[in-house]
Amino acid sequence: MSESAWLAALITLFLWWFSTGIILWRVRVADNGTDQDHINSVVMGLPLLALGLFATHASLPNLSVGGIYMAFLAALSLWGWIELAFLSGVITGPNRRPCPSDLPLKLRFWRAVGTIAWHEALLATTLLGLGIVSLSAENPFAFATFGLLFVARIFAKLNLFLGVPRINTQFLPRPLSHLASYFRIGRITAFFPFSITLLTVFSALLLERAINVTHPGMSVGYSLLTCLCLLALLEHWFMVLPLPDEKLWRWMLPAAKPRKEHLEDANGL
Repeated sequence: MSESAWLAALITLFLWWFSTGIILWRVRVADNGTDQDHINSVVMGLPLLALGLFATHASLPNLSVGGIYMAFLAALSLWGWIELAFLSGVITGPNRRPCPSDLPLKLRFWRAVGTIAWHEALLATTLLGLGIVSLSAENPFAFATFGLLFVARIFAKLNLFLGVPRINTQFLPRPLSHLASYFRIGRITAFFPFSITLLTVFSALLLERAINVTHPGMSVGYSLLTCLCLLALLEHWFMVLPLPDEKLWRWMLPAAKPRKEHLEDANGL
């Protein structure tokens, strides 16, 4: 497999766009059906989870370029299935109610944590498991990829909670419609520049490693992580800049059925 850093960048960009789009597409299709369709989505996605587990195990002793790509795809497969389970409303949290508008920040925060608690616990457990199996492995890039995604997602969720000018709630599926009440559209807080700064520093450090490391496999691995970190940085800027980022995926999604039509279909009317 090619050692080109440019190929690694293109692959990362395509996988970021395609994997996001295919998950949003499947969730929208299920949204236009019944609640059982969301459960079916998660069940149908189980081969993705199995592939991620198998590829992670196979990549651990393999630090070749092929092994690095395998580890990267393994982490994306694990992450993709967990996100599908979350967006389908199967693995979320104990709180599925909208947030009252008059709650103080502390209570609002803990209620928000309750909406995603099981999802975050599964992500953290998966990250811990990957860390344990990677401790003495030749190839730690499945853990590194998942860890980077985890940190970037925590930053994004905290910024959505604390406040940003732009939030695409149109992509929220029906099982997660209550999450919109926990977002805050407004001026950014001090946490946003903190997030941007850390992601920028991470990107620079990863790029330095990609340029200076001599092992061809590790060079590709750091290139993949650099591009992934830059995309996470871009997603944060989408929260504040007036860019039509939703058009990247909106064209490939079926139109959402009105709620009344959805209920009638579910009751067989």
